[in-house]
Amino acid sequence: MSRPPVPRPQPASQHTVRRHNSALVLDAIADAPGSSRAAVAARTGLTKATVSSLVDRMIGADLVAEGGAQTRSGPGRRGTALHLSPTGPHGLGVEIGVDYLATCLVDLTGRVRARWLRHSDNRDSSPARVLAKVASAVRTAAREDVPIGGVGVAVPGLVEVAGGTLRVAPNLGWREVDVRGELTRRVSLDVPVLVGNEANLAALAELWHGDASDDFVHISGEIGIGAGIVVGGRLFEGVSGFGGELGHLSVDPRGPECGCGSRGCLERLAGQDPIVRAAGVPGVEELLAALAAGDKAATAAVRTAAKWLGVALAGTVNLLDLPTVVLGGTYARLEPWLRGPLRAELDRRVVSAEWSPVRVVASSLGAEAAVRGAAGSAVRAILADPDPYVTAALA
Repeated sequence: MSRPPVPRPQPASQHTVRRHNSALVLDAIADAPGSSRAAVAARTGLTKATVSSLVDRMIGADLVAEGGAQTRSGPGRRGTALHLSPTGPHGLGVEIGVDYLATCLVDLTGRVRARWLRHSDNRDSSPARVLAKVASAVRTAAREDVPIGGVGVAVPGLVEVAGGTLRVAPNLGWREVDVRGELTRRVSLDVPVLVGNEANLAALAELWHGDASDDFVHISGEIGIGAGIVVGGRLFEGVSGFGGELGHLSVDPRGPECGCGSRGCLERLAGQDPIVRAAGVPGVEELLAALAAGDKAATAAVRTAAKWLGVALAGTVNLLDLPTVVLGGTYARLEPWLRGPLRAELDRRVVSAEWSPVRVVASSLGAEAAVRGAAGSAVRAILADPDPYVTAALA
């Protein structure tokens, strides 16, 4: 039986080479702000002429900005410092929460230019209605006097990242929603739209802007609970991109029914709603006030949640050998009361705790982590492949 011929490798086109080199040069500038063209050439191995040509194109597209002349102790011409442009394309982040919509604009350097938060109970709304609100929020952000180079959308469910499809979001009651397609049709922005799981994007934001190491699990504690796992400075999503659903880990098989179809899921026992309900208060703000006042019911509710959270996280740490747990979302605000009982559970249940105690810290980004990660993912996409943006900007 004859086999089909194997395609022969083709030489790279001039455009392909330029695209690769543009990303190489911009990465060097991002990693070492203030570098001169000569320094970038030395870091990348490209010729000074090639670097100058690519830098000039990126300056023209406002991806790169020139600063003052560098200081120089020896003879020779002083180079001009190069930086990512703070007025260049921004990443627009959107987070669709169960009870809110959040948006923010982030520049190429990672600085937040603007942010918006709109409380909205999305559990009783159809995808079409919620995405109409998202489109309105995107249009509001687009009225800011900055160019938008990409949109990142964080959603609380399983996402087929390549196609931008939300497969299922139990807490929203959504299934098979083409988030990327719907949003692209509703908003006239000719830029890439990236869709990701909110816990994964929160973990990336913590990696890029937070205080954690390169190995940690970030727990997004809201109405739902999600985990973003970072190993070796890289996000671990699983084979299909559906990893990190810690909230739907069953910690009590005889516990309450969950919207996912299982019983005793972590988020039904340690999520925001069961904590508030057990504390006998109407919301998170009242819960925090009760905890600060030493209220026994509120303290007991948080300790119970910490117990179940410790059961789930101990299993995670035993399986993956992660040294750090980062508490995000509402958990970041509850950290002073969660830390003690959670650490006790981890010390008791993690097999390696005697030799490698698990570090528990509050996220420095708190509830903003997911929307920051969504905006940051759009920025990172530009930095990883700037040539299409440059070509469009200079056309």
